Amino acid sequence: MTPDVVAEFPLEEEYKKKTLISPQDIAKLRQWLDTQPHLPSKYITDLDLILIFHCCDRSIGVSKQVLDLHFTLRTLFHTYFKDRRVDDSVAQAMNTVLMTPLAMRARDESKVLYTHFLDLELKKFNLGDCIRTVLMVLDLKQYEEGTWPGLVIVIDFESMTLGHLARLDLQNLQQFLYYLQEAMLVKLKGIHFLNAPSFIDKLLMMIRPFMKRELMDVLHVHQVGSKTLDPYVPMEALPSDAGGSFKTMSECRDAIIAYIQANNEFFVQENRKRVVESLRPGKPKTISDIFGGVEGSFKKLDID
Repeated sequence: MTPDVVAEFPLEEEYKKKTLISPQDIAKLRQWLDTQPHLPSKYITDLDLILIFHCCDRSIGVSKQVLDLHFTLRTLFHTYFKDRRVDDSVAQAMNTVLMTPLAMRARDESKVLYTHFLDLELKKFNLGDCIRTVLMVLDLKQYEEGTWPGLVIVIDFESMTLGHLARLDLQNLQQFLYYLQEAMLVKLKGIHFLNAPSFIDKLLMMIRPFMKRELMDVLHVHQVGSKTLDPYVPMEALPSDAGGSFKTMSECRDAIIAYIQANNEFFVQENRKRVVESLRPGKPKTISDIFGGVEGSFKKLDID
């Protein structure tokens, strides 16, 4: 059965959610957006603005800063956002690592993203392509479902080897963690390392310099075979061959590949939402500005 092309989540349904966001709030943010010549205002939808306002705890001031940074990073981080489309690199990433939203929510009603190695051949694993792909999956899901109370990421390290660790490069870790913490349009409620390998300390040493204290506080490491994930995410939510009651991992892979392929046009259109730096009031932004301490820390992580 071929998945349908998804439609944007209806605004009238979004305003019925318990987010306390009103059309008047979004109109106010839109009014400011229209004064920013460098931002792609005509392509930014009201749903985009709702996602921004929601993840910024309904602060107009913070929303303005995150909105600018969000689209600036999507313009500067070419590895993840330049010429987005469902191509061979995306297909290989999805066949190498399962990256799928789960049907069941976390205990706090957050959306759950689950990842697990599928193909252990080292040369097929490319961190940049995997990040590019997982951000495509999350963008499409948010377009389809609107705001979530939060997002929980479960990274299942079963079968990961030191060889995979050696293929993790610092530039991708730095850029992804910066985007995740400062500009991704979600309330990040937790990251769970499941079936942590014996060398997890080496991975933690790599990523710790790029993580704020708030992110470290919601990072949970679960040992091999433990059930300590369950208080956060029901174990039954996981794929059946990962200890849960959901589809098998191969069924999840086939479903998510078909889903993203059916919606390639979404990404073609999303490519328009980029900043024109030559039109920015003041000095144009560059990668060195982003990582040279120019940007502040705008977005608060949610800690329960």
